[in-house]
Amino acid sequence: MPSGKTHDAITFLLAAPIAGAAWAATADTAMTAAVAGAFLFGGLMFGPDLDTLSDQYSRWRLFRPFWLPYRTMFKHRSRWSHGLIFGTLFRVVYFLGALTLAIYTAFLIKASITGGKVPDTESFLLAWRQLGETLRGQFGDQVLPSIFGGLWIGAASHTFTDMAVTYVKIGRVTEFL
Repeated sequence: MPSGKTHDAITFLLAAPIAGAAWAATADTAMTAAVAGAFLFGGLMFGPDLDTLSDQYSRWRLFRPFWLPYRTMFKHRSRWSHGLIFGTLFRVVYFLGALTLAIYTAFLIKASITGGKVPDTESFLLAWRQLGETLRGQFGDQVLPSIFGGLWIGAASHTFTDMAVTYVKIGRVTEFL
């Protein structure tokens, strides 16, 4: 399979054309930045190889343990990690869920030390909703789909590269779909 350096080079090589395509489609600086930034993040840190000891995994440094459950849930190159349809969607859901759990745990620890109150589920849902509303208010209604699209394209460039090499080696790519 292509090395991490090859995947990184492809991500950097495609960054300008992706930004150009985003600008051509939207003529909006914020949307272009959202797509291009999410593409780079998706290709360099949020891609399919978070299920292995990869460059993407290593870049999380102090936050690597955050991805340990993800790594144990999937075998490498499964349709759930590398899949074009489910891969990025599942990573986003996993990330937001794990982040929510980590924040809740921090509040729980703080409450046990200070004797304060632990926020309920409704408070967390409200906070996520307010964050979404703030982002949409600042950057427009298409900012969240643009970010997801950039993440998806960044991960898809990785998967397409793996698919091409797999096809050349063994003549099939069905495991990615």
